[in-house]
Amino acid sequence: MDLTTTIFYIFAFITLAGAGVVVFSRNIVHAAFALLFAFFGVTGIYVFLLADFIAITQLLIYVGGITVLILFGVMLTSHQLNVDAKTGTIQTLPAILLAAGLGACLIWVFRITDWKVNPQLPAVESTAPEIGKLLLTKYLLPFEISSVVLLVALIGAVMIARREKKE
Repeated sequence: MDLTTTIFYIFAFITLAGAGVVVFSRNIVHAAFALLFAFFGVTGIYVFLLADFIAITQLLIYVGGITVLILFGVMLTSHQLNVDAKTGTIQTLPAILLAAGLGACLIWVFRITDWKVNPQLPAVESTAPEIGKLLLTKYLLPFEISSVVLLVALIGAVMIARREKKE
């Protein structure tokens, strides 16, 4: 096993471990921090796929922005989250069975697939300039509409968070 394969497995483990903690953690702050690690692992996998723009976007938007937004949302929430212990135990067995079945299916597909491996990496140019040209020419209107929608959502979230409680 060479160095790149080892690093890929490390990023895959970070992604799966973070996602596992997100799913099975009962503490929402721990789940939010684990989501940070899951996003970071996905960023590393994008780097291995030679998708530089998507990797940087994943790093800036999800690891940087969304995780911080989730943590602030959790910290600014004024009410306590109550978790019913009976509901968690009823749902655990079907979740474990579903995850085991899905894992078995994925392992079976992995085993029967004829994987083609290219020993040399192709010479790949950066994808960022082409994506930038497309965003500022052909897809300018959807890009601007999405930015306005995100701005409205941010203003709405601030208004909801700052609303005073009526007694």
